[in-house]
Amino acid sequence: MGEEIFVSPKKRGRIAVFLSGRGSNFRAIHEAVTAGRINASISLVFSNVETAPGLLTARESGLEALYLNPKLFPSREEYDKQAIREIRKRDVDLVCLAGYMRILSPHFCREFKNRCMNIHPALLPSFPGLHVQKKAIDWGVRYSGATVHFVAEDVDMGPIILQAAVPVLQEDTEETLAARILVEEHKIYPHAVHLFFEGRIEVRGRRVFIRDA
Repeated sequence: MGEEIFVSPKKRGRIAVFLSGRGSNFRAIHEAVTAGRINASISLVFSNVETAPGLLTARESGLEALYLNPKLFPSREEYDKQAIREIRKRDVDLVCLAGYMRILSPHFCREFKNRCMNIHPALLPSFPGLHVQKKAIDWGVRYSGATVHFVAEDVDMGPIILQAAVPVLQEDTEETLAARILVEEHKIYPHAVHLFFEGRIEVRGRRVFIRDA
């Protein structure tokens, strides 16, 4: 059998944003949608944290916001299955993780293969996981940055869509480096979503190609 190839749809689509906190990347995506730079609408903002500021922002923006309590479910997979039901009700084409602090189950990853994006504040595959700015400084790397990637069963190891590099300065702290990386996150995440609904993302194996780049 030949290599499996996925091509994103060229259409006006529907997005679900998953978040656990302030949702600054959600705001960046929403601003791009509102400005017409993304050919899609946000159908749902979903959170595992009832008090997440991003949910309040969504409600104030007139978007549907949903909190689902993880304690009501016996396992991560059962929780994710209910999340999938909510997504399917709304005919969502793309899930965007924007500071969602739960690891998705393998079941969810399979259900939304190449249709779930995440933003990570490092140049993957370097420094997956948490506390990545500290790792970058401790290792003395000269460049860090941000990566938009598709979500896979292995955390932070899905196909890379876009990256932006940020110099690591000698006087940097975790906070100053994170702040400069965040500026780039807010640029490349909406652009990746734009490319998805323009039908310009092609995945071959674990490599992503941007059509008409």
